[in-house]
Amino acid sequence: MSSVDFLSQEKIWFDKPRYDEAERRFYERTNASSQPAQDDGANSILQDIARARENIQKSLAGSSSTAADQGEIICRIQSLELENHSLHRVVDDLRAALSKLECRVSVLEKSPAAVTPVTTPSVPYTNGTTVQQKTSAPVKDEEEDDDDDIDLFGSDDDEEAEKLKEQRLKEYAEKKAKKPGIIAKSSILLDVKPWDDETDMVKLEECVRSVQADGLLWGTSKLVPVGYGIKKLQIACVVEDDKVGTDMLEEEITKFEDFIQSVDVAAFNKI
Repeated sequence: MSSVDFLSQEKIWFDKPRYDEAERRFYERTNASSQPAQDDGANSILQDIARARENIQKSLAGSSSTAADQGEIICRIQSLELENHSLHRVVDDLRAALSKLECRVSVLEKSPAAVTPVTTPSVPYTNGTTVQQKTSAPVKDEEEDDDDDIDLFGSDDDEEAEKLKEQRLKEYAEKKAKKPGIIAKSSILLDVKPWDDETDMVKLEECVRSVQADGLLWGTSKLVPVGYGIKKLQIACVVEDDKVGTDMLEEEITKFEDFIQSVDVAAFNKI
């Protein structure tokens, strides 16, 4: 028997590697189909765990906030109790003071009114001397005695007192007349305009300041542009209202016709 015949009669599995490969693929597919179901179950478990954690955290936060609110409420209650206690003390003090005042008033009402003698008030004069004023006594008997003592023809003492009074009043009036009164003053700001841009502004200011009068005091000045190269002189002054007026100033300043075109009052204020 040859070797070929022997091999043809022998039972040998030549396709085993192919079957092994098919079996491996079969199990791989089976495992792949079951793995997503396992992943879904694990994901659901993880979600449940996360939800449980969130619920625990929320419960813990709620308990802490509730404790803080309770502490704040307790503090407020304590402060209100202290304030109430202090108000009670104030009310008790007021009641005690009111009761004392009522006792004093009742004592004063029960005590008889004392008759005090009427004194003659003194009238002061400017030089320090005093003259007693005549007042009527409250008792009827004293009035009758005073009527009996009246001198119908007057006395020398009354005449001397009147003369002294007139003299003191005259001296007071003279002293008051000698005192200087309040002088009313005003601050005036003048705008002095030249004829053209060729006018000598230095000379113009000298002309304005040459105006002198009792109660007139010149102040600061400056040049203000008007237009086309022309400048006006703005000068301040202080005047006494009873002695110097704006009309007089304008009249005196406009006399310098060679330099000055017009004078206007820019500002007028009482001092």
